[in-house]
Amino acid sequence: MKGPLFYSKILLFGEYGIIKDSKGLSIPYNFYNGALKVDKKPSDEAKKSNESLKRFVLYLKGLSKDLVSFDFDVLQNDVDAGMYFDSSIPQGYGVGSSGALVAAIYDKYAIDKITVLENLTREKLLKLKLIFAEMESFFHGKSSGLDPLNSYLSLPILIKSKDNIEATGIPSQKTDGKGAVFLLDSGSVGETAPMVSIFMENMKNEGFRSMLKDQFIKHTDACVDDFLKGDIKSLFKNTKQLSKVVLNNFKPMIPKQFHELWKNGLDTNDYYLKLCGSGGGGYILGFTENIDKAKEALKAHKLEVVYNF
Repeated sequence: MKGPLFYSKILLFGEYGIIKDSKGLSIPYNFYNGALKVDKKPSDEAKKSNESLKRFVLYLKGLSKDLVSFDFDVLQNDVDAGMYFDSSIPQGYGVGSSGALVAAIYDKYAIDKITVLENLTREKLLKLKLIFAEMESFFHGKSSGLDPLNSYLSLPILIKSKDNIEATGIPSQKTDGKGAVFLLDSGSVGETAPMVSIFMENMKNEGFRSMLKDQFIKHTDACVDDFLKGDIKSLFKNTKQLSKVVLNNFKPMIPKQFHELWKNGLDTNDYYLKLCGSGGGGYILGFTENIDKAKEALKAHKLEVVYNF
């Protein structure tokens, strides 16, 4: 048995801000994917995933039937038969490993599921997001439901506010373009829950709250608008401001060894870095107007281009 593939995602803009109603833009990233599988001779990795799935099934049984119901007979049988999530998506890297698993389970076992083929009204998207938020909370305490939604639909998603999301189109890539969005491997895993706790603790401070509203959210919203309009000049201006605000106010979310590199990008304008997901490790997202310059400046690090301008 092998189920359909579900892809990783990248939240281009909106990390932390969407908790407080900023705009956000999330795109599928097809480089990584995962699928549900059963093998005759499972590896240790597969056995570990299967154990985690057993706990997940128990958790799902406790969710409200009014929200979502599953065919637990079939699901339990498959899990007992050794089903696991076969995934190339790195865990703790901010690219949605648990989101893809949630999407795969919903797709295969949910009763009366909302499908990708029907007319996806705002109500249906919000309902899916709510279901996925409840399901994914098993993995890291509190989830927005966006990662699984992105993985399930395999479409870019524009977040206008908490209660206003829509599937959107993004400008098509210029394959020969010098400008690029890239992922930088921090070499360490990030844990979502502790980072969100630090953020929530900081939110008790009035200075932090007004910085979030007047600077962080302002630049995030502008970046989303620029990206969707294809206004590259303005996008880089706003991304630079956003990168600066993050360096000054989100230091605990940036792995220490990257503080200098982050500042260097702002000083030289060769590249601008921002958080990818909650930070603390995993991937860092980079934007550059000249990918060759960025590669040269960051040659000591692993860099993956995800989008060309």
